Amino acid sequence: MRAYVPGLCLILGLAASLGLSACRGADAPQPTPGGAPTAIARPPAFDVQSVPSPAGPGSLEPNVTVSERGLLVSWVERQDKLATLKFAERTADGWTATKTVASGDNWFVSHADVPTVLRMRDGTLVANWLVETDASIEAYNLMLSYSKDDGATWARPFTPHNDKTTTQHGFASFYELPGTFGLVWLDGRAQELDTTSPEGGAMSIRSATFNSAWTQTSDTAVDLRVCECCSTTVAVTSDGPITAFRDRSDKDVRDIAVSRLDGKAWTAGQIVHNDGWAIPACPVNGPMLSARDRSAAISWFTVKDEQGHAFAAFSPDAGRSWGAPIQLDESAALGYVDVELLDDGAALASWVEARPQQAPEVRLRRIDASGARGAFVTIGGSNGARPTGSPRFARFGDQVLLAWTESAPPAGGAPEGVLYVKTAATRVPRVTAIQ
Repeated sequence: MRAYVPGLCLILGLAASLGLSACRGADAPQPTPGGAPTAIARPPAFDVQSVPSPAGPGSLEPNVTVSERGLLVSWVERQDKLATLKFAERTADGWTATKTVASGDNWFVSHADVPTVLRMRDGTLVANWLVETDASIEAYNLMLSYSKDDGATWARPFTPHNDKTTTQHGFASFYELPGTFGLVWLDGRAQELDTTSPEGGAMSIRSATFNSAWTQTSDTAVDLRVCECCSTTVAVTSDGPITAFRDRSDKDVRDIAVSRLDGKAWTAGQIVHNDGWAIPACPVNGPMLSARDRSAAISWFTVKDEQGHAFAAFSPDAGRSWGAPIQLDESAALGYVDVELLDDGAALASWVEARPQQAPEVRLRRIDASGARGAFVTIGGSNGARPTGSPRFARFGDQVLLAWTESAPPAGGAPEGVLYVKTAATRVPRVTAIQ
């Protein structure tokens, strides 16, 4: 069986993304891949305000989801070996009381593989976390649970996978259809079950569904050869769910691909843009999707000529085709992207900007399908604090909630490197693009 080593993937991927060049000015237009300069948008009519986080010291792995009730942020808190998954919801009156989903001293905790807590349309809460099965090869199982009493009690945990291999099962993304809960995840079963090669088989992405009684109704492969430890993402269009992931060719080209659920079967993976990024190990840097009706937006990270960049693109036809990539960063990026479509067809996109000789910054800007970009705003990473992991945000109406992890600098006797989940809020900007 192949020894799966996400830590090595992270080191190699991060090293590849750190070929930095001097930063250009914040208002400099960025070229599209075709060479034409993108439009500049008027300064965005929005202001990001820090809000007190419901998470305490030692918190990490934030995620943000949206439901008909509003916005929900989840995170993991660590105390020695004990890990606890918690969440709170953001209302007009502020944060609800923090609630606990589950805890354990045998969890696999990683900035790359983040749990989710989602409130479904009927009010049911569903969550996932990861339990180690062999720490020496970083193998773990994906655990699911649900609560029908607003988080007071949770069902006995279960897995969507039934292969019983000691391999990786994680990087889950949730979606909901009428009467159905679905998810996709990275699945390493072939690394143990495929004995035709000394290295084992390839990582795959799989999908499962559950009905309203939480009986599993499907378990199927989406793609049988994908990147080993880049996060997945799912969005639901009016044509059905689409998922995006980092593909992996037989020559280790790891570009972003999209698959659509066409009836009961997932379509073959379609490359969003031919970046041609060949890298021998996983860069731990997955894509993000957002959808509204038949419109979709995607963001991702890639490296060319030893320079990392974050991009976004739009689809008018539920992920069947994609427009030209729009560069998000000013000069260079570490990636760790997110994206949210807006009602006017534009999108908000976030990424981590790489800054030579300075700490990286979490940034946010408005973009639209024409290539117009609003001026960026800095969300996190200022004042010497270093952002860690993948910042996340979600939108409810015109409200936007952002969450990220910072490694705080020592101050006032505080120990160096203490992690905190930070939160901020803004309202959807309304911007007029100019050429």
